[in-house]
Amino acid sequence: MAALLLIVGIGLMVSGALDFSARAAAAQPMKSDAVTSETEQAADPFEPQVSPPVNPALIMVGTSDANEEVEESESSQEPAWQEELTGTVSPEALPTQAHLIQYEENAPILYYAQSGDSIGVLAVRFGVETAEITSTAELPAEGFIPQGQLLLIPNRLNQTSSNLKLFPDSEVVNSPSSIGFDTQAYLDSAGGYLATYQETVYANGRLSGAEIIDKVAREFAIHPRLLLALIEYQSEWVYGQPANSFEKKYPLGMELSDTPGLYNQLVKASGIIESGYYGWREGTVVSIEFADGWELRLAAELNCGTVGLMHFFSSVNQFESWSLHLYGENGFLDTYTRMFGDPWVIAQQHEPLFTPNVLQPELILPFEEGVKWSYTVGPHAAWGAADVRAALDFSPPSAEPGCGQSWSWVTSVGSGLVVRSEAGTVVVDMDGDSFEQTGWNIIYLHIATDGRIPVGTWVEAGDRIGHPSCEGGISTGTHLHIVRKYNGEWVPAEGPLAFMMSGWKAKGGSGFLEGWLVKGDSVVTANVFGASSSHIKR
Repeated sequence: MAALLLIVGIGLMVSGALDFSARAAAAQPMKSDAVTSETEQAADPFEPQVSPPVNPALIMVGTSDANEEVEESESSQEPAWQEELTGTVSPEALPTQAHLIQYEENAPILYYAQSGDSIGVLAVRFGVETAEITSTAELPAEGFIPQGQLLLIPNRLNQTSSNLKLFPDSEVVNSPSSIGFDTQAYLDSAGGYLATYQETVYANGRLSGAEIIDKVAREFAIHPRLLLALIEYQSEWVYGQPANSFEKKYPLGMELSDTPGLYNQLVKASGIIESGYYGWREGTVVSIEFADGWELRLAAELNCGTVGLMHFFSSVNQFESWSLHLYGENGFLDTYTRMFGDPWVIAQQHEPLFTPNVLQPELILPFEEGVKWSYTVGPHAAWGAADVRAALDFSPPSAEPGCGQSWSWVTSVGSGLVVRSEAGTVVVDMDGDSFEQTGWNIIYLHIATDGRIPVGTWVEAGDRIGHPSCEGGISTGTHLHIVRKYNGEWVPAEGPLAFMMSGWKAKGGSGFLEGWLVKGDSVVTANVFGASSSHIKR
């Protein structure tokens, strides 16, 4: 009998009627009192399942009921995922990495610190309190967290964008990786429309395409290779010719009445990219808004460079086309790689841009001893439309408001080499290697032509730079605008590397142009009218 049963069993196993494998056992549906549907019974947990993504992280800005807006939108237009499943759009046409991610409930997020991370900003990105972020190693209350340190952070984000890092920081800012890059030589070898392009740029006269790119890269501290790749991707100016009059007028695809021409387009784009980049760095940006008003919460694991690109493409696209530009097979990253190689490979030679041991050099207030100035504006935009709160403003003693001539002197806050002195701007390179892309640089803006220190001069702390004025940029009154860069990146005036001069530490306010300088128990309050509470001297 036992032999008979053994023979029957072997026969059933061979025929497949019995399968004792772990995979088959795990694939059996769990039974309950309720009847399991045929679809559920057929599902194999070891095979990929196709299901339509839901997008609660996308919300309509300015509406009282986001759910109602989503339902209305879905009823009027078939979602892309539905088109993909029905076959009207091939699966290859939609990028898989753009899908939103859903964090597992109650499971802490394991996060490895990136260059430039600080505890307060991470708390904002993850939507938690600073005390809730823990680590096996000590976490600094101020300053940067060591790159690679493992943090455990509660999951409070629900659904966000993909957390895939797309682009390194050092290829967005004008970092050490741009040293030696020759824009004109690259354009000449490419042989496209941009190689011979010229344009009149305000007081600068007639500039070539390469000169315009280098000017924007230098002034906005943005990488010239990034600008070239954006131009090629949007209008093919680098290797080809603009296809139509629109691309000829708006090479970056931003159709605004005040931004025709290459220079205006690059200035506008740089401001958008850097607003995303530094907004992520400072914790003031945690989502992006699309051209149609939809808003997407960003995954907290992203880096500044990735958010900068996301910010640019979201400003001129709706979600689906934005996804294709960033995650599609022939998207922007493909163009960049074909032009310059893998950006992450390049970045390995130059990152991290910030390390925990980076400290601001000792600096003094930028005016002569005993002369009383006014602290007029707290942390605000460093340059143009780039929304990074890195600059502070000071006004000299004056009997009348407005743009009058001042005989007061702006003085150097520290030692270094003057590497730029033009159009109201003086840049002092503190490591003396002649490159603005490396180490600490101090930028003094609105310096009058008369008496301005020349390029090539070595200065010590307290040496005269020039007179404050309204020259260089937009100004409603004679003043000094001072800002710092480190490794080509604007350094926020408040944060891990707070702006400190003569022991006075910058603090930002929530209101526009608000701010304080704090030294022990003493406080100086920023005031555009030069109230007595804003007076300061060294």
